[in-house]
Amino acid sequence: MKAIVQYEFGDTSVLRYTDVEVPKIKEGECLIKVAYTSVNYADIKARIGNKNEGNFPLMLGLDAAGTIEEASANSPFSKGDRVIAFPKAGSYAESVVANESLIFKIPDSLSFEQAAAMPVVSILSYMLLHELGQVKTTDTIVIHSAAGGVGSMLIQLAKLFGVEKIIGTVGSLEKIDYVKKLGADSVYSYDTFAEEVLRETENKGANLIFDSVAGDVTTKSLDCLAFYGTLLQFGNSSGKAGTFTTNDVHSSCRNIKGFSLGTTRKQDPERLAPVAEKVIPLFDTKQITLPIAQVFNLSEAADAHRLIESRNYEGKVLLKV
Repeated sequence: MKAIVQYEFGDTSVLRYTDVEVPKIKEGECLIKVAYTSVNYADIKARIGNKNEGNFPLMLGLDAAGTIEEASANSPFSKGDRVIAFPKAGSYAESVVANESLIFKIPDSLSFEQAAAMPVVSILSYMLLHELGQVKTTDTIVIHSAAGGVGSMLIQLAKLFGVEKIIGTVGSLEKIDYVKKLGADSVYSYDTFAEEVLRETENKGANLIFDSVAGDVTTKSLDCLAFYGTLLQFGNSSGKAGTFTTNDVHSSCRNIKGFSLGTTRKQDPERLAPVAEKVIPLFDTKQITLPIAQVFNLSEAADAHRLIESRNYEGKVLLKV
């Protein structure tokens, strides 16, 4: 079968479109014929070696949408079932293996393209908003990197829930209209958001701030986080660590929570199925959608990575397999 693999860390030139063996399944696993897979910023970090140690040949990709090709005995899945999944060893391939606990059925009415856009960003966003953030309709929330996949999802889920004030931040002011169309009430740059949030809240600050950027953005977030507020830190796309001290939290009764969907998939995968059961119907009924920035063929994975690295896109980038 065809796949994208790499044998060293580096720029997009290390991504090779080549033939590999079809993987074999074990008990409790399924083989999935991939229709589409999404490209996430985590793929960029993994490609250049900032995410984990190299176990070459390495295949990138976190999630996939497709159909069951083969299931183990007594499996809840059957050949032909339409599913989304988090594969074991990458998703940039024509066929992948996933553990049954990380496979979720999708209805016939949900397109593979839209389904492929949702697994990481929708499940992560729902957990951040409702399980960790315990958002209330009366909250003022700030969503960093609001034009990205998770940002686009957080805005729509918050709007659907009825959150009173949704503030987005972007790296490029050209993305303001896009973010507002998703449902944000106001959008600011990383340079000015802290002052603007305080202005909008009469110096009270935001109740929830969703931070996947880290670095200076984390510091500025603490400048506009309300008493008893929560900063949810779930990424560092800036490539820099955010810093804070105990003085930033104890006297103000504020919280800083960290979360990783990747860690949760490995350590507590059973937490994901109940969330998938909630978000899949929201996509199927089009209560929420994810704009598709661009679809590349599998062989064009390097081009997809370059687009992600340029940050000159809105929504999700997909690979058609």
